[in-house]
Amino acid sequence: MSIIQGKVIAITGASSGIGEATANFLAEKGAHLVLGARREDRLNAVVDGITARGGTATGVLVDVTRREDLRRLTDTAIEEYGRLDVLISNAGTMAVSPFDDLRQDDWDAMVSTHITGLLNGIGAALPLFRRQGFGHFVNVSSTAAYVVVPPQAVYAATKAAVNVISEGLRQESGPDLSVTVVSPGFTHTEGVGKGASLEVASAMTKMRDEIAMPPSAIASAIGYAIEQPAGVDVNEIVVRPTVQA
Repeated sequence: MSIIQGKVIAITGASSGIGEATANFLAEKGAHLVLGARREDRLNAVVDGITARGGTATGVLVDVTRREDLRRLTDTAIEEYGRLDVLISNAGTMAVSPFDDLRQDDWDAMVSTHITGLLNGIGAALPLFRRQGFGHFVNVSSTAAYVVVPPQAVYAATKAAVNVISEGLRQESGPDLSVTVVSPGFTHTEGVGKGASLEVASAMTKMRDEIAMPPSAIASAIGYAIEQPAGVDVNEIVVRPTVQA
């Protein structure tokens, strides 16, 4: 029986892409899921699909830029299942563009989602994990945190911040909590190129369709980190398509 069996796991950005694939993967392993996302119709479809296959999942409308939404996500876990074992902070946006385009609203959105959203998740879950005496943060970053390529500088900066925050959190967590960063390379999700200029979006979508790996690859990596026995903390996983330089 998998260690994941019976774990209570909350996921942000769970209505599509890596979040949806991870929810489905963990449901098959027997986890109890609390799924957060902004798009109610897509979120309900994921929850309904899991429950139709005999899994356990609850949906919560969550905008990670709002502290109260993350608290509602963790509160739902306590109300439904009595505890929270894992928080997977996966919500993201990839509205990349050259600096000369001055798309400052997009810059703000990436900062708010990747940095503020991550901190809001920590703020909601950390006190709960401390009271429980156990808990696991899984933070989804990107290989962009390690290799900066135009026009992804702002996106890369926010993902580098995810890594730095996660490492600081790991060092402060002590022996009872775990912190994992999972950094996907090019992954086949609808978010690739979304919100970018037509030229950038077209190039990124073309590359996605040629080389990207399926979101299930990242779901499996997240599952590996969660499956480790007590006292073992997988701190960092980087997953790339073999053709990605």
